Amino acid sequence: MPRLPWTKAATEAGPNHGEDHLTLARESLRELIEDSRLPEGVRESLAHDYDAVQSMLDKLEHGHLHLSAFGRVSTGKSSLLNALIGEQRFSVSPVHGETRRSAMQAWDEAEAGGVFLIDTPGLDEAGGEDREELAQEVAGRSDLVMFVLDGDITDTELSALKAVLSTGRPVLVVLNKSDLYTTDERGALLRSIRDKTATMLDSRFVIAAAAQPRPQAVVEVDADGNETSTTRVRAPEVTELKVRLWEILEAEGKTLAALNASLFAADLSDQVGRRILAARAELGEKLVRTYCVAKGIAVAFNPVPVADLFAAAFIDVGMVVHLSKVYGLPLNRSEAGSIVRVIVAESAALMGTVWALHFVSSALKVGTIGLSTILTAGAQGAIAYYSTYLVGRAAAEYLAKGKSWGDGGPKQVVKRILDSLDRDTVLRDAKREIQARLGMG
Repeated sequence: MPRLPWTKAATEAGPNHGEDHLTLARESLRELIEDSRLPEGVRESLAHDYDAVQSMLDKLEHGHLHLSAFGRVSTGKSSLLNALIGEQRFSVSPVHGETRRSAMQAWDEAEAGGVFLIDTPGLDEAGGEDREELAQEVAGRSDLVMFVLDGDITDTELSALKAVLSTGRPVLVVLNKSDLYTTDERGALLRSIRDKTATMLDSRFVIAAAAQPRPQAVVEVDADGNETSTTRVRAPEVTELKVRLWEILEAEGKTLAALNASLFAADLSDQVGRRILAARAELGEKLVRTYCVAKGIAVAFNPVPVADLFAAAFIDVGMVVHLSKVYGLPLNRSEAGSIVRVIVAESAALMGTVWALHFVSSALKVGTIGLSTILTAGAQGAIAYYSTYLVGRAAAEYLAKGKSWGDGGPKQVVKRILDSLDRDTVLRDAKREIQARLGMG
């Protein structure tokens, strides 16, 4: 059999590539399970996924392969799996969308060994968002997916097929219920499906089948010319599908299992990374807000302009040092000071008016007394709060990217943050909070 396109690189690695990949996949999964560096709460939030990792490990250890049927409601997924097994193992019903949860059965042919077939809920069942998510999850964790159609492929099905293929799993597109069409109609349908999926799938992997062919009408005429009409049950037409499946499993079974496990491990690693980053971002946001209030109060409460500036710089540097520990990339005060200076310089260039107001209000605070002093102190404190919030957001993004500003540099980072903030609202809320803390409200 020709090498399969989704495993071409793997098959060129040598005769033992399947075992090698299985070993690597097992190691990747074990590393995920045994990782002790996860922040508190992240592992708990991914408990379902870690259970799936353990199941995947068990599957690899026992040499099991999982094949799933995936597609719209009522395309005959359950019937197709029953036809492959040769028994009525999966529930079949005329009720629309009868399959409400995934089901798995062993393929009990002599050579099938550890091959299991999985039925999934239909994609388009009304109100079935959870079922669609479950179906995609099962497809994503299968070693091979049979995408089942009962006619020409629709735009909705094309989108779903792209989603399944994007998981990196191999797919066979099966035109089920092909007995409903004439030979010419079936040929035209297969050509249309192959044309529409040509950029995604090799034409060899679009196959016709008939899991439950319509009974054949038989008319018998006796010696006296009397006609008797009966029906004859027809056997499922799944031979081509079986042959193609076994060609794939025999040639690439171990590689498919390893590929699926490795992709699953990579997906989970990405999820863990996003959860860790989200946890750090949430903690970082609380930290920044705390420093904003501290800086706002320090600046508003101190009537000496130069001392205000020293207090502001000291607090910003301390905040960045603290943030760097949250993101697991500790900085010393000198490094943090350099980052603060970069952010302040870019901010000053982009919003000069705000920084001008900071200095004006500082000057006013020295030259006025009483209520005017309180009002200008609150205003200056609010500006200080805002500037620290901006420094904190920019520093957090720099740390989240692994101490990198990205392609656009610090200017683009600061500009994007400025554009996302409602400055007047932040200043108003900051002023109100600072005055309340100082007993001025």
